[in-house]
Amino acid sequence: MDEDSIDMDAPTVTLTDEAGLTLICYVEHSLEVEEQEYVLLLPVDSPVEVFAWQEDGEEDEAVLVEDEEELNRVFPTARAVLEEQNLTLKRTAVVLTVEGDLPDFIEDEDEWAGVESDSEDEQEELQLLSSFYHEEQEYAIYAPLDPFFILARMDEDGQPHLLSPEELKKIEPMLPMIEDQLFDAME
Repeated sequence: MDEDSIDMDAPTVTLTDEAGLTLICYVEHSLEVEEQEYVLLLPVDSPVEVFAWQEDGEEDEAVLVEDEEELNRVFPTARAVLEEQNLTLKRTAVVLTVEGDLPDFIEDEDEWAGVESDSEDEQEELQLLSSFYHEEQEYAIYAPLDPFFILARMDEDGQPHLLSPEELKKIEPMLPMIEDQLFDAME
């Protein structure tokens, strides 16, 4: 999906996580399940992921940085290297984001990567934005090529909330139906 297909007139909401970080999102789709409104959100700014390169025998392997302390240590350097591309790295709820125009994607093996995702046999395709070193460790910042959707529950005040593990377990069997509805609506 390219930026032209995103409905810029879609309503936006601000999602807040447990740490108090916020993320402004477009409301892409809304549905009601058992008298509870759920929304599929798409961040306004582009999501990014930071990976650390680690040797794995003969090959180097990119490992997603999920440790908050490590992310806090490398964040200032990551922000500085992205500023060179007129991108502003932000600490936001759920995922890091960048504000600014991402470079056009060029299908060059050195500029993108396929990373194993949680679901079987699927790879997440990523575009390399920049790489840098921090304390002799190489890192890379990638932007997912697929849309980054977030499922949230709306409260009676119209504010989105991340789903608890229990809520996610309850709604998970309905996710294929939700995806079908969403993609039908997007066509």
